[in-house]
Amino acid sequence: MPNLLDLRRRIKSVKNTQQITKAMKMVAAANLKRAQDRVVTARPFANKMTQVMAALASRTDENFHHPLLDARGDERYLLVLVTADKGLCGAFNTNLIKAAQTFLREHSDKNVELMPVGRKGRDFFKRRKFSIVEEYIGLTGKGRVDLSEAQELATDIIKRFTGDEGIDKVFLIYNEFKTVLQQRVVIDQLLPVAKIEADDPAPTGDENLIDYIYEQSPAEIFSVLLPRFIESQVFRALLESVASEQGARMTAMDSASKNARELIDSLTLNMNRVRQAAITNEIIEIVSGAAAL
Repeated sequence: MPNLLDLRRRIKSVKNTQQITKAMKMVAAANLKRAQDRVVTARPFANKMTQVMAALASRTDENFHHPLLDARGDERYLLVLVTADKGLCGAFNTNLIKAAQTFLREHSDKNVELMPVGRKGRDFFKRRKFSIVEEYIGLTGKGRVDLSEAQELATDIIKRFTGDEGIDKVFLIYNEFKTVLQQRVVIDQLLPVAKIEADDPAPTGDENLIDYIYEQSPAEIFSVLLPRFIESQVFRALLESVASEQGARMTAMDSASKNARELIDSLTLNMNRVRQAAITNEIIEIVSGAAAL
């Protein structure tokens, strides 16, 4: 049985840890409010941009070609994995890494290159000698994402897709923010941009697709809109990831604080029992000594 001094030291250590977890929960809650507001603001634009671009792509002539629209082979993939730079956020990073591992297993016959965004995903796959073409660290670690950083990442993805690397498809894995307690892992095909087929339901819920009158040629329109579309999708994924990370961290730190409180109560009870036993032994010794005299 531990002595009284050991129990007191243990209680003090757990209380110090509890102070840290409470502080981290408060910081995560403050960051979550800002991140959630940005996600709610960005979602309508990103969703509408997806609908418009898919509809426009389906209306193009068969002879029209654009590097970001044209379907290619099915041999070489680029996987963009968005994880956190820090831990202590529950299963946030674990679920993303598991989804990436599942994707790699399901496409083991393909040549898949990895572009990790976030230190946790980078470290995990780097230790396992996966092919990492580029890494982006620190984009989400500060609790917010700048549009310029998302544009830089999107530009790099577009350059690799349209360059001499021979990338056929680009996939994006990230956590979509649902609630503070729930995040959903999403795997999206980022490039080439998917078209709406004639038999597919309209994304707006209407029976027929919205038709558009082009004031410029499709080449001029897509050369401007498609890079912006990719930027908006990457920016939204980073915003969703930040909000999900802060929500997961707030939940994890709240659970850690509650567990620390339960541990402190249990240790305090044990300490009182040990102290009571020591006092009882001292009384017995005093009474026994008095009786002997």
